[in-house]
Amino acid sequence: MIRLGVAQSPAALGGQDDRFAWLEHLLDRGACDELDAILLPELFQCGYSLDGVLATTPADQEIWSDRVSELAKHHGVAIAYGYVDHQSDSRYNAMNFVDPDGTIQTYRKALIPPGFELDVFQSGQASVLFDWRGLRIGLLICYDVEFPERVRNLALQGAELILVPTALVQQWDVVAQRLVPTRAFENGVYVAYANHCGAGGAAMFLGQSCIVSPIGQDVARAGADECVIRAVIDPAKVAAAQSRLPYLDVIRGL
Repeated sequence: MIRLGVAQSPAALGGQDDRFAWLEHLLDRGACDELDAILLPELFQCGYSLDGVLATTPADQEIWSDRVSELAKHHGVAIAYGYVDHQSDSRYNAMNFVDPDGTIQTYRKALIPPGFELDVFQSGQASVLFDWRGLRIGLLICYDVEFPERVRNLALQGAELILVPTALVQQWDVVAQRLVPTRAFENGVYVAYANHCGAGGAAMFLGQSCIVSPIGQDVARAGADECVIRAVIDPAKVAAAQSRLPYLDVIRGL
């Protein structure tokens, strides 16, 4: 089992220094005490906006990687955060999962939604799965989770927990309220969904970050304000859900 937190951050945070300071303060004031891992929103490094993305540099991602690694080690907590990944002449909407030992798992968003992302990001890889503290973890970003095939692919490979940073605005509340719980239920896995909240530029972000159980029920759900929600992720409950409703076994047998 692991103790997971999801940090719902204000969209109105300033530039990269302000955002790192917010994270540092969150950890220093004990908001994440007794957690094993914490998930932050999509593009937390710079904020979900074209101006924020374009302001990043390849050096920034290295600086963030190093600084977050130091925080993770100091506080004994894994930190998963969204950032802009620069590779040669390409940019990716990416996330890092940084554990307290300094090991980093990187995922680059595969499916790019309509909007500014199409102009600045390349499509990333098919999937990332890894084992950590007895748990099989898969990574997706925002729009990825809206495709049932993406979650099903991870579940068929043994994922028990899927971490999903997002930048969901208010008009798409159905995604947080209905679609994410459905993805958890139809695969018998935990899904953690971390969003921004409040106004950020011209956008109004929904909040409603959540941690959903393998039977599709909220273990924890945020409202519209800044907060940290938490839950215990128990692989035994994944096994029980998948045994009771063996959707994955049926699919494998087709």
